Amino acid sequence: MDLIEQNIALFRVINDLGKQYTALNPVFVIIAEYTVYLLLLYVLFQWFSRIHSNRMMMISGGISFIIGEIMGKIAGQFYFNYQPFAVLADVNQLIEKGVNNSFPSDHTILFFTFCVTFFLFRKKFRLFWVLLALFVAISRIGVGVHYPLDVLVGMLIGTTSAYACYKLVPNLRLTTWSLRFYENRENELLSIFTNRSKNKKKKSL
Repeated sequence: MDLIEQNIALFRVINDLGKQYTALNPVFVIIAEYTVYLLLLYVLFQWFSRIHSNRMMMISGGISFIIGEIMGKIAGQFYFNYQPFAVLADVNQLIEKGVNNSFPSDHTILFFTFCVTFFLFRKKFRLFWVLLALFVAISRIGVGVHYPLDVLVGMLIGTTSAYACYKLVPNLRLTTWSLRFYENRENELLSIFTNRSKNKKKKSL
């Protein structure tokens, strides 16, 4: 059995779970489609926490995602496959998606760049982030839009990019200078608004 046949066979094993256990279908859909909003909320929360280390973590994750996406697009130039639902019969397709190159999985790259970044920067909840990224990757197979090879390469790209950025980004002078510059301007603006608010209260009294 060659790689393509193994890829399809493993896809069938995972995707057919939704046929055997229909209660898994809404779980696959929720994880595959809506956990991205959870990730976005967490990123925004960490940024607006105004904690320097949290912001550096978000910058590292953001840069690693951009690099991961570029690597993914390059990988897509060397290998091409349409989504499973577009070429295979009897696929348990649970979400609508346009037909194009599904290699590698962008969702998997997104979650592995950020979740591995969180894993590396944070000591707490490490297992949660790893499991979340894995569940998202598996769910993309479960809903019928990606093959195992799509998500495996996405995992590799996301993890590699996140680790490289974890080592490099916080130590770059441009990164630290830019973040300090932003935070200083932010503090100045907050100080202006705070003083204006105090002056208005004094006048009202």
